[in-house]
Amino acid sequence: MASEKQMKAQMRTIPKSVARRIVLAHQGLDKVRPFGRGRRGVLAAIEHLGYVQIDTISVTERAHNHVLWSRVPDFTQQHLLDLQKRDRKVFEYWAHAAAYLPMKDYRFCIPTMEHFRHHRDGWPKSDRKVKQYVLDRIKTEGPLKSRDFAHPEKRRETSWWDWKPTKLALQRLFLAGDLMISHREGFQRVYDLADRILPDDIDTRPPRLEEFARYLIFNAIRAHGLVRSQEVSYLRKGMGAEVRRTLGDLLENGDVIAVAVKGINGTFYSSEDVLEESVRITRRARLLSPFDNAVIQRGRLSDLFGFDYQIEMYVPGPKRKYGYYCLPILLGDRFIGRVDVKADRRSALLRIIHLHVEAGVSEDDAPAMAEGIRLFAEFNACKEIMVERTSPGQWKPLLRSLL
Repeated sequence: MASEKQMKAQMRTIPKSVARRIVLAHQGLDKVRPFGRGRRGVLAAIEHLGYVQIDTISVTERAHNHVLWSRVPDFTQQHLLDLQKRDRKVFEYWAHAAAYLPMKDYRFCIPTMEHFRHHRDGWPKSDRKVKQYVLDRIKTEGPLKSRDFAHPEKRRETSWWDWKPTKLALQRLFLAGDLMISHREGFQRVYDLADRILPDDIDTRPPRLEEFARYLIFNAIRAHGLVRSQEVSYLRKGMGAEVRRTLGDLLENGDVIAVAVKGINGTFYSSEDVLEESVRITRRARLLSPFDNAVIQRGRLSDLFGFDYQIEMYVPGPKRKYGYYCLPILLGDRFIGRVDVKADRRSALLRIIHLHVEAGVSEDDAPAMAEGIRLFAEFNACKEIMVERTSPGQWKPLLRSLL
């Protein structure tokens, strides 16, 4: 393992501006179509990013659709459905949250499945008989949704396998890897036996501890370009020490490079190829999902971009500073604002409830911002845009004139 002295001697130092460009390029936010088009582009995006978080909130298009559209402009939900149900190229499981993941990475979810199978988690347990009942029904009847286990009201009081226990059993069997999600109907999960979903050529051998750590490290470098040790092991219980040890070995072998970013504490890790890339960022405004891979690590976002951001939907209304569903706005390599927004599907209206523009942003950026809002409205099938409030106030008439 490389010593601290050796690591400092070999460390590269780069300015923050270069670090920002590297990170955005590896997140697929440097070009209009970094991963191509259509279903192939969607698969390429998921495989490159490593995961795309699923979220139930539907104030605008749901988070997973939003993240993919931000990188594949002609994205449709059918692309994702085909990749999951027909092609079996992506699957749903737990990353740091519920997510779509590349099927080729399935074996690296097995440690988490084992964690749940052996009840090492603190989640509610499920009765063994109920789980067997659920498995038997799916084996016999084929893929089922949780509501398929709901009994008529008159039977619920007398049936020990009524809806709530079977719903919990479905979740436990899914987390343990016995069941997988075949696809979704609407937003309802459709469960099937894992053996009937997994392609024949998928490796199902559990990874060794060091192998798992290497996977996490190189996944993170591919997706972000620059990563810190704690970001690699984020919410990976028990992996922090192994990630640090493996990073030391990789440094000693020259497989990764230690990087200092001017003005930021801590050591980042990258590779020679990444640091030699020439990156140009398209000057395009993007309204990003609050669950976007590029912004989910709030400390990293603040350190690299000077943008302090949090989701306020879980904050009591009177205490909110920016709004219930506030989206970060990226222009080039700067976060220039955030917007509390709602898509009213019935009236095909995108409501700009409150736009907050960062200090120092020029009104010359208004046309690019307006174009970003217009594209986001189209993505949400909204034909009209209403600007209700802005801070500073002069942006309201400016944006209205542009939209």
